[in-house]
Amino acid sequence: MQREWLEKDYYSILGVAASATPKEITAAYRKLARKFHPDANPGDSAAEDRFKEVSAAYEVVGDPDKRTEYDEVRRMGPSASAFGGFDPTGGSGGARFDSGDLGDLLGNLFTRGRPGGGGRAGSGQSVAPRRGADVTSDLQLEFLDAIDGATASVSVDTNVRCDGCHGSGAAAGTAPRACPSCGGAGSVEQSQGGFSFRRPCPSCAGVGRVIEQPCRVCGGTGAVRRPNLVKVRVPRGMRDGQQIRVKGKGGAGTNGGPVGDLYVRVHVAPHPAFGRDGDHLTLVVPISYPEAALGADIELPTLDGDNVTIRIPAGTRSGRTFRVRGRGVTTAKGTGDLLATVEVVVPADLSDAERSATEALAAALVGSPRDELRETVRAAGFTKGEESDNA
Repeated sequence: MQREWLEKDYYSILGVAASATPKEITAAYRKLARKFHPDANPGDSAAEDRFKEVSAAYEVVGDPDKRTEYDEVRRMGPSASAFGGFDPTGGSGGARFDSGDLGDLLGNLFTRGRPGGGGRAGSGQSVAPRRGADVTSDLQLEFLDAIDGATASVSVDTNVRCDGCHGSGAAAGTAPRACPSCGGAGSVEQSQGGFSFRRPCPSCAGVGRVIEQPCRVCGGTGAVRRPNLVKVRVPRGMRDGQQIRVKGKGGAGTNGGPVGDLYVRVHVAPHPAFGRDGDHLTLVVPISYPEAALGADIELPTLDGDNVTIRIPAGTRSGRTFRVRGRGVTTAKGTGDLLATVEVVVPADLSDAERSATEALAAALVGSPRDELRETVRAAGFTKGEESDNA
């Protein structure tokens, strides 16, 4: 959990109420991410800072589990800092709540006299390495780039290992030493009311080591926060909302732990003509009334740049969909189809020749297209109006 949870109102940053639904939070985030994304604001440092702030807010309240913990911490206020261990990447010091640390603490309750119970201070245990945090970022893609695949760069603001101390937190020429109070275990045993439980060592704040001369670069945390551009390979056929995992590009680990991963959420811009249905491309194709009535061969555009010809049978109705196989989206699973839906266009303005031809057609038509409708209604029984007339 970040220490800044107590200081920053992520709901206000996203412009939503604390009671907002997940859908409302996601919608607000996407709107702000598109507005302030560095690609849309080249050279604008203020927009880039705003984008990072919005992304950090969504990383917490956009995740159901993190949001629950965030709301609880905000409700508890400063008293929340009374629990958990020390945040080695959060700044100059102070306690933080960590569900893993609390679980370890509760797991060691009532261990006196039990085999395998927690050892006392000075047992020589060391604090285990911790994997760095996973980081989430967003990538805006054009429709064609998502279809064909691309290589893009995303801006990531993460904790990285300090070059000044190589992650140890100690000044050059020195090294951390095991905490003399807990022997490097990071916790001490305490007795109360006939029971024993373990709590974070107050001398080292649960870290298990003491840094007598902190590194001037990172202040003894072993990590520094730094913006970084990460190249991401986007595979062919990416869909809006899918994620790409980039291993080892997340937050720095602590106590020699591995680096976390980067998860890139892909947002695909709509195409002015083509749509997408799974691995199929969709296309609305306007046709004239003569083409629908008499039949015709028409050409369709494709994303490949060439055209394909399909046959429109005589008597085709508006809304009918034709399938062109193998002209859809290519993914690792195969290639989808192109689904072309025809739409009969009714001209708004007629020339004199068109009006004359249309009037001649109207005069030549036999019956009404609504005859079948009237027969269907009549066969189903009288309408209310007819019942009144016959009463």
